[in-house]
Amino acid sequence: MLRGSSKQDGHMADRRGRRPRYHHGDLREALLAAAEQELVDKGIEGFTLRGAAKRAGVSHAAPAHHFRDTRDLLTALAAVAANRFYRSMKDRQENAEKTPRAQFVALGLGYVEFALASPALFGLMFGSKRPDYAAAELSKPASDAFRLLVDDIAALRDEDPLATPDGRADIAAAWALVHGLAELLIAGRLGFLKQDLEGDLECAILRVINHIVPGGTAAPAAPPDSSQPTSAG
Repeated sequence: MLRGSSKQDGHMADRRGRRPRYHHGDLREALLAAAEQELVDKGIEGFTLRGAAKRAGVSHAAPAHHFRDTRDLLTALAAVAANRFYRSMKDRQENAEKTPRAQFVALGLGYVEFALASPALFGLMFGSKRPDYAAAELSKPASDAFRLLVDDIAALRDEDPLATPDGRADIAAAWALVHGLAELLIAGRLGFLKQDLEGDLECAILRVINHIVPGGTAAPAAPPDSSQPTSAG
């Protein structure tokens, strides 16, 4: 270690007060964390690579070590979001009854929970053309998340839903209904449900999702370690 510097909080801090220098391997994660906060604060239209670099405490040229441009950084951030999105749904399913209906309802609850907990990332994934959706790091978790829905519809129909027009329509209808619910909750457009939402948000969401697929009700158990509390937006 060079004299005049010390190791603090995972980066090199110059005792003369200059901007910290991140260790190799730390910069990418620091930029992604900064990019997420920049997205939350500035929105997708106001997001810039320079702004993320400034928030991370590095020079505007530093991101080039890991990201070619703003699109590359947003693609990586969308990949982070897609993995969290997948995990939110999968965690709910793993703690739900193993019946097809309960698994579908758990999927929908995990979908909406992620949207409410991380609306900026949700918007980046579904409402922006800036990420490169063909990039492997993003397309893989996105495909995995879609496969959860396809598998649930397959279990409900007892056949591959992608193989028939009606099956594909079921996938589209289920996705549109759950996604629309998430968007309306984020936008605060379900005022007529205010009493239900303020009383017990999870039960209110479950009640709506239960109406998407006929045949009784299903209430999946909550994950034992829920790190993303829901809110009404």
